[in-house]
Amino acid sequence: MLRCTMESLSANLLVGLEDLAADVAHARRHEDLGRLALLCYCELRPWARRAQEERLAELTWSMSLRAPPGSRELFLQRVNAVIQELESVCRRAGRPQVADELREARQP
Repeated sequence: MLRCTMESLSANLLVGLEDLAADVAHARRHEDLGRLALLCYCELRPWARRAQEERLAELTWSMSLRAPPGSRELFLQRVNAVIQELESVCRRAGRPQVADELREARQP
């Protein structure tokens, strides 16, 4: 059984989580599609793998393997699914304020 406890995350992983979450929230609020793609494809997955957050790693990996979305709205839906999982990671890490910022960023 895979077990990931956030108490075992190093200080570097927690800082990385907060930094990534802030970057994602900012990019989502401004609908910066290029930055969102970079974060999802290149930065979130390596962090998730190091932190043993397999669900987040799988979501970001599947985004990079799928055919490019046919519309801006479809891409943002995919990004919102990643952000929702990132919110869960933040809550498990004891960072509810960061999770709330992510939730607010993906609200219309």
